[in-house]
Amino acid sequence: MASFVIEGGHRLSGEIRPQGAKNEVLQIICATLLTAEEIIVNNIPDILDVNNLIQLMRDMGVTVKKLGIESYSFQASNVDMSYLESDEFLKKCSSLRGSVMLLGPMLARFGKAMISKPGGDKIGRRRLDTHFIGMETLGAKLNYDDVRGVFEISAEALTGKYMLLDEASVTGTANIVMAAVMAKGKTTIYNAACEPYLQQLCKMLNRMGARISGIASNLLIIEGVDELHGTEHTVLPDMIEVGSFIGMAATTRSEITIKNVSYENLGIIPDSFRRLGIKLEQRGDDIFVPAQEHYEIESFIDGSIMTIADAPWPGLTPDLLSVMLVVATQAKGSVLIHQKMFESRLFFVDKLIDMGAQIILCDPHRAVVIGHDHGFQLRGRNMTSPDIRAGIALLIAAMSADGISRIHNIEQIDRGYQNIEGRLNAIGARITRI
Repeated sequence: MASFVIEGGHRLSGEIRPQGAKNEVLQIICATLLTAEEIIVNNIPDILDVNNLIQLMRDMGVTVKKLGIESYSFQASNVDMSYLESDEFLKKCSSLRGSVMLLGPMLARFGKAMISKPGGDKIGRRRLDTHFIGMETLGAKLNYDDVRGVFEISAEALTGKYMLLDEASVTGTANIVMAAVMAKGKTTIYNAACEPYLQQLCKMLNRMGARISGIASNLLIIEGVDELHGTEHTVLPDMIEVGSFIGMAATTRSEITIKNVSYENLGIIPDSFRRLGIKLEQRGDDIFVPAQEHYEIESFIDGSIMTIADAPWPGLTPDLLSVMLVVATQAKGSVLIHQKMFESRLFFVDKLIDMGAQIILCDPHRAVVIGHDHGFQLRGRNMTSPDIRAGIALLIAAMSADGISRIHNIEQIDRGYQNIEGRLNAIGARITRI
């Protein structure tokens, strides 16, 4: 098990570029199963979750070629269907959350799919009902083997239908869209997720020959086609990394420029940080964050305490609430952080409290942060990362802390952040991997 040793208190300076978006690329790689033709994908991040999915694709019989540092080609012309029923395949799926998005394309192209209950972060319940109800609406039959913990889904033919999703699940919508693109007739998905990453998936599928309209809205209409073809796709910059770098700059009182952020796809993220008092400027497609000795949390117009809450797009992504909570510990003022989607994601705050942060954990979903206004620094501590986003939040806290911190179980951070210590050390951080 690897760890980070962080010497806190150092200011950052310079430029940093966000990696390709983890949440998008997992969908895109799974979608390459929809055709036997070659698909080229650019801006793929070198992170654990993505590398594990790429290796899983190779094991499935997909021809994968590395074309450059961040570019791969995928050609699913000889998928090994027997391997997809093996214990080895099912075991690998159980440790990779993104493997659930294999279901839609496998069902659409081959008429059947098997998958074990996928793993991932321990951040509370992450139900799969939306995925399976959507596929059953299209005509698939679902069977769950309780002894093996395996889902089996099959269909002789899929037929387009109208469906109103009970939640705007990003991965659920992606799976249903990938299943529906080759279904007979018209599929209408209402209350669909509309995050930029889902938009990217739909645009790529259209270039492959799909007929999807309503992209960027919560009402998708899909006219089924007989087959899809190859294409080339470039992954967006990771909005979670962009937000993480804004948070790092604020807490360490640093001046940095975040390059090539695809600003138009950041939605409410920049303004959410501005609500915490952080100044940032859009310069072309870059974000400039000036050094601030102090930043003050806004109040609502009636003077009541600011609330920062997650919501489906175009609301604030839940993946950034952990970072914003850490940022608030060094602000002037107070804020209520409301994590609506996951009931275990705020449990890492006990580590921040141990570092000297003033936080009241109200319940599994809400925490009140009373900012220090840099009145005193957090104290370096030994910590363990429980999930990807808490891990990066703890790293930000450690970078602004007084003294040495150690973060264990950094494999969680590696799942979502590419060479994070190398890129941060290049702009002034002091992080050592051991």
